[in-house]
Amino acid sequence: MSPVKSLARTRRELAEFVRQRRERVTPTEVGLPSGPRRRTPGLRREEVAALAGVGITWYTWFEQGRDINVSETFLLNLSRVLKLDDEDCCHLFLLAQQRPPAYEARQATAVSPLTQAVLDQLAPCPAYVMNLRWDLVAWNESADRWFGLNDRAATERNLLRLVFRDDGLRERMPDWERDARKLLANFRCDLAVAPEDPTILAFVDDMRRLSEPFRHWWAEPDRQGYQRGISRLTGDDGRVRSLRHEMLIVDEHHHLRMLVYFDDDTGNGVGGTDSRRDTEG
Repeated sequence: MSPVKSLARTRRELAEFVRQRRERVTPTEVGLPSGPRRRTPGLRREEVAALAGVGITWYTWFEQGRDINVSETFLLNLSRVLKLDDEDCCHLFLLAQQRPPAYEARQATAVSPLTQAVLDQLAPCPAYVMNLRWDLVAWNESADRWFGLNDRAATERNLLRLVFRDDGLRERMPDWERDARKLLANFRCDLAVAPEDPTILAFVDDMRRLSEPFRHWWAEPDRQGYQRGISRLTGDDGRVRSLRHEMLIVDEHHHLRMLVYFDDDTGNGVGGTDSRRDTEG
């Protein structure tokens, strides 16, 4: 097949791929009213264009597979609007004759309203969702009472940063050194998933500068056991609680995981009475 015919076929595949994905996304998923007289399945072209930050004529040409130049920023915006997972995002880039973006460009920093509702329903068990960098991107009210997440800046909402840099939390962890070493070792294992991610590498460099224990233990991680949560914690009542935790996959493609804590002595939640409220990640 000649290069011209091959390119034409790729453009047809791009047009079909984008159209199919557009028709799968409902208006409510992107914050638009559904309306009583919608004849088009999914989103309209003009809606996608507006959400992706481009003109309707230009977007129509793109979806028709015309020979126009597209930027990485537009493709990433389109992936977000069309709710593409990691695999589909890469496929979109390849169909558009573009190199797939680095992982960090697609790293999730929030969860869906339904996932937040699940977190809230888990109370009184403290629970949070973290990404591959171990940023806490969503949590319930019980977890907020543990870590004070609502009052922290977004850059401080990271499990390792809390464990290594928050003196108040450290005093409440009777097994701080053991827990910190194990958490650090498992974070190092997660780094193998995206070893060249500049945002994670920058975080590691920052922590090595800010924490002497982090810097010393980073070179020789303790690989005994597998632990993503804290094993014992002193509550507001002064009682030391032995904890169990369960990890659940929230979004495999974006490496989002949910940690739920249980009191090992009772099997119940350890967060106390919960008055829930909406919380952004």
